[in-house]
Amino acid sequence: MNGLATSVRRHPLPWYFAVTFLLSWGAIVLAVWAVTGGLSPTPEHFQLTMPATVPAMLLGPAVASLVLTGIVSGREGYRDLWARLVKWRVDGRWYLFALLVAPVTLAGSVVVLWMSSLNYAPRIATEPDRAGTLVMAVVLGLVVGPLEEIGWTGFAIPRARQHYSVLWTGLMVGVLWGAWHFFVNYWGGGGTNGGVPLAVFMSLWAAGVLVGQLTAYRVLMVWVYDHTESVFVAALMHASLAAFQFILNPTTPGVPQQVYPWGQAAAMWLVVAAVALTSRGETIGPRRFRPIHIRIPHRSPHRRR
Repeated sequence: MNGLATSVRRHPLPWYFAVTFLLSWGAIVLAVWAVTGGLSPTPEHFQLTMPATVPAMLLGPAVASLVLTGIVSGREGYRDLWARLVKWRVDGRWYLFALLVAPVTLAGSVVVLWMSSLNYAPRIATEPDRAGTLVMAVVLGLVVGPLEEIGWTGFAIPRARQHYSVLWTGLMVGVLWGAWHFFVNYWGGGGTNGGVPLAVFMSLWAAGVLVGQLTAYRVLMVWVYDHTESVFVAALMHASLAAFQFILNPTTPGVPQQVYPWGQAAAMWLVVAAVALTSRGETIGPRRFRPIHIRIPHRSPHRRR
């Protein structure tokens, strides 16, 4: 056990990614197998297993972060993680960016596509229960954002920034973050491919989402965290993406499911380019990890009453 702990302390990033994938993917496979008795990606199986697979998947990043934080940094690590989780006093412009960049980029691309074909109508325009759709989006965002960012931003990002720039940290974590979604999208693809061969469907998804939309968004998340050191703000930014994806993404199966992610990826990479141009004077290379310490005021025992 001492050798394992030493390895984790020396190589925390590889261990984090390995444990996260093992927990999330292992839990998904076990949940699907237990519910359906197989791993067939059919629409019926996807709907049937969602209540088990999605929570199982989301626990991976959070559990990996909490376990590895204890091994790597002990109590000090937990105090630091908690401080960053509850750090909400940051400049208001970071809240605006964190909450608005997702709906602006997602809506811009979907509206352009919607004008060309009704097949690209967003969910909020096609669902009869719009109030229920909005409530579900908010719940989804508030659950997904914190659980995932306890891991991705709470553990992986600050350690990656010790060695890599904002861009390279975002690219590395973003690609792995996208790959981490594979199984849920694989089973979901069984109901959204609209007759397109699943192998072709998932290959196009990998290009449009894994190295496109999600990776670009993660670069922006790293940039925001670099200025705020707040996991709380990162969780809100993630929640905004999850909520507005649910509200604005088209639901027509087949080709629309392949086209709109490319439009959203293009919009997000344009934002990344704009951020890069406006941040040229900033220091965005590797930096030393600076833990946040909670200061508790105390009275001196020699203070006069």
